[in-house]
Amino acid sequence: MKKPQGRKPQGKKSLSPEEEEQQKLEMMRRTPLPRANQVIGICEQRVGGSRMKVRCMDGKTRICRIPGRLKRHLWIREGDVLLIEPWELSADDKGDVVFKYRPIQVQALKKKGLLKTLESEEF
Repeated sequence: MKKPQGRKPQGKKSLSPEEEEQQKLEMMRRTPLPRANQVIGICEQRVGGSRMKVRCMDGKTRICRIPGRLKRHLWIREGDVLLIEPWELSADDKGDVVFKYRPIQVQALKKKGLLKTLESEEF
C-alpha cells in the first residue's frame, strides 16, 4: 500500500529567534487590562470541577468558575495570574474567570505597576 502523498508533518512549526521575539512583543502589546468591574487575582487552590479559590487585588478571596465557553480551552493551575469579573449579586464571594495571563504578560503587568499589591501580600 502506498502512503498518501502531499501530507505535511504535524506539530508546531519552529520559529526563528527573530519571529519568536516578534511574537513576545505582540503578546505584551495585546495584554488585556482590567476594565470597569474586573480585578486581577492569583489562583490559590483548585476546588473541583471548574471552580477555584482566587485571591484578588481588592483583598477579597473569591470562589471563581471557568465559564462554559472557556472550559476546554483554559487550563489553570495554582499560582496562575487571572483576570476576574465579580458577579453582580454576590460580588464579594463569587466571580468568573475572564482571562489567564501568560508569563510574558505577567512581566508586562509588573512593569506597568498593576501587580504590586499582590506581590507584597503573603499567602
